Amino acid sequence: MNTAHRPGRLAATVLAAALAGTGLTVAVAPAAHAAASDVVAKLPITTYSAMAVDSVHQRVYVADSNTSNYNNPGNVAVYDFDGERVTTITTAYYVSGLALSADSGTLYVGGRTQILAYDTSTHQPSGTTNVSVDICGRSLAQSGGRLHFTTPYGTTDSCATVPTNLDTLTDTGYARTGWNDFGVLQLEAGAGDRMLMGQPLNARAANPFLTVFDASGTTLVRNAARRFAAADGTGALNLKDMAFSADGGKVAVADASYGTRLLNTDDLSDAATGYAALPAGASASAVAFSGDGTYIARGAAASGATPDLLVQPADPADASAPLEFAFEGSLDGDRVAPRGLEWSADGSRLFAVTTNAYGNQYWLHVIQPPAVQYDTRFAGELTHSPSGAVAGEPLAVRGRLELDGPAPTEPLKVTATRQDADGTHDLGTATVKSDGTFTVLDEPDLVGDATYTVSFLGDLTHRPATDLTHTVTVGKAPTSIALTAPAEASLSGGVHITGTFTAQGRALPERAVLKVERSDRLGTGTLSSVTVAADGTFTIDDLPRTRRETTYTVSWPGDDLHQPSSAAATVYVTR
Repeated sequence: MNTAHRPGRLAATVLAAALAGTGLTVAVAPAAHAAASDVVAKLPITTYSAMAVDSVHQRVYVADSNTSNYNNPGNVAVYDFDGERVTTITTAYYVSGLALSADSGTLYVGGRTQILAYDTSTHQPSGTTNVSVDICGRSLAQSGGRLHFTTPYGTTDSCATVPTNLDTLTDTGYARTGWNDFGVLQLEAGAGDRMLMGQPLNARAANPFLTVFDASGTTLVRNAARRFAAADGTGALNLKDMAFSADGGKVAVADASYGTRLLNTDDLSDAATGYAALPAGASASAVAFSGDGTYIARGAAASGATPDLLVQPADPADASAPLEFAFEGSLDGDRVAPRGLEWSADGSRLFAVTTNAYGNQYWLHVIQPPAVQYDTRFAGELTHSPSGAVAGEPLAVRGRLELDGPAPTEPLKVTATRQDADGTHDLGTATVKSDGTFTVLDEPDLVGDATYTVSFLGDLTHRPATDLTHTVTVGKAPTSIALTAPAEASLSGGVHITGTFTAQGRALPERAVLKVERSDRLGTGTLSSVTVAADGTFTIDDLPRTRRETTYTVSWPGDDLHQPSSAAATVYVTR
């Protein structure tokens, strides 16, 4: 038997942050950390294109991207800041892309052949502008007092490499800017009348670009631009999302191949200090700076307990540990969707759109700055009983969880798994008693080492504990044979022996067949085997071949899960 520790898994964890006023600030408090309040709403969409946050009216708009068929209807789901659905804006044809006017009075929605405007107080239409047909989904950005939008046009099966134009809404309609390239180009507005345009990686753009426009004049002026591939072609941008810092001086890019890039806006060079790498196994999918410039949210696609969302200081030199979320399953989604992060203007709420692994279900998370959270730990090592574990027999693994802070109002639960030669097996949960003790019940079904891992994933009051492991050597289950034989028998009357065969652990796949040997003064020989009855009994009848002591030995060879056993009885044979 041996034991070992490994790092714990995270559910919704922050290591050093607390609410102060309406913003998120660093808290310095030994042994007390912060938890986030996470309200989740299931979105009524099966595709997703954009999210816009109206902090004036406290509304969140989420648009689908139902572009798979020319006649698909469009939907924009509208929620308040508490995650309650207010209404749904529906259109005759699909929509994609959202943008708010500078005063948040108008919501712009990218339609198939129109740019649609809605009053954000009433959610009623307030204007429509006919534009060129969009086949693959638009991106919208309000910058420099005007709405800019992309127009990809091709066929639905060529959207990855579709030619895309950058257009601008005018007083009389729209105008082509002359900027265009391949792929569904993405736009993002920033402070100082700046606007980003980024190109997704595609077969017609092996080295995609990122560029910054000055949108302050009547004509878009391109400033800094950058392609990221090295001379050998490696390192190309794999764009999923991009965002300006609150002051516009920095650009963060969610690069699925690289992670989170932090760039200087003036020339798009790498910032002197970048962000730490995302957790191993996480692929960048979204990025957003809080409106007050204090924090950055970094979204990812990750599996299992690997964090899908990190919220941390926007200053990369600040080493404060991030708030981490691992989204798992039908209540949360499995990952942050591309372009799925937005903040309220005051930084008091982060809105995250998550999706499942198939990309056909979506959730809206409303994450508020955390309250105080306390440390937890497993005390000592795990133990097990009985000490001699056998395959097919119940086994109890016991431990104790220690909690800082106030006692929980509801019993906590730990989760457990068993890893053996057949892989990893989920053992469900075990309730933690008021004294911190818990018992995980199992019935191992393989001979050899079984490693038990116990985890506490935390809650809004308690941080996760570091996982604890415990390895148990599982042996074969014992068997036994009991014989009842006469002390004396005769050559003419024969020997009659009864017996019982018992096997612990898992039931035998079929009735045991026992070997019978007879030893007398003439030697040792094998008699006919006997098959054990369903109740474990058996009978041996023999006509001895000579007088004096005769020993009958009954044995079973064992199998993969059971030990062998044998028993012997000696009978004195008379004439």
